Amino acid sequence: MKTCFKCKIKKPLSEFYRHSQMADGYLNKCKECAKLDVRTHRRQNEHVRQADRERHAQKSTDPVYLQKRRDYQLEYMNDHPEAKAAHRALNIAVRWGRIKKQPCSNCGSTENLHAHHEDYSKPLDVIWLCCLCHRREHGGAVKQE
Repeated sequence: MKTCFKCKIKKPLSEFYRHSQMADGYLNKCKECAKLDVRTHRRQNEHVRQADRERHAQKSTDPVYLQKRRDYQLEYMNDHPEAKAAHRALNIAVRWGRIKKQPCSNCGSTENLHAHHEDYSKPLDVIWLCCLCHRREHGGAVKQE
């Protein structure tokens, strides 16, 4: 057990990042506080966000990165055949006009829409979300602009 110096809460060591230069081998700030500090720093410093954008632009044209991303996507789809079938059925229904994309059900955006399946056994039963809201739905990190 260790107490975070930021939030002052006593937590198990699994809630702290390893840090070889600390006496006990763990950072003195819990993972949640460390993540919050990083998010705040990024939000307050345009040069950090600009560096992130440049790094992303480089990666998106790097053939090695693109191939790894394709390989990961193929592996995921092969490991999750029910998701693959649901995505395929929905794409066909949208292409044939049987289903129309709707504005994001969270924010109302009409840009970069994703179909979110609550149940892959019902491939045409989806919630339309913009990219950012879809990421939030799955608990992913969202860039703050």
